[in-house]
Amino acid sequence: MEKITFMPEGGEAVEFYVLEQTVIGGVNYILVTDAEDDEDGEAYILKAGSGAQDEEQVYCMVEDDNELAAVSGVFESMLDDIDLV
Repeated sequence: MEKITFMPEGGEAVEFYVLEQTVIGGVNYILVTDAEDDEDGEAYILKAGSGAQDEEQVYCMVEDDNELAAVSGVFESMLDDIDLV
């Protein structure tokens, strides 16, 4: 499982494990968890916010309820063994 580091502004670095990724409407989304054993961790959906020319990809948490519901539905259909709440 790929591991990425999330650097929130003004906060400590947090490591996440990437479960899946998808592109919807030209926007890259990733489903991540904070635990390597995905049964014990919290899941988060992150949205790409930087351009293709950037050296590092910048992601932010998906906070819009409608967008979160739509993207979580896509990830649930991709991964049969998970339920996103």
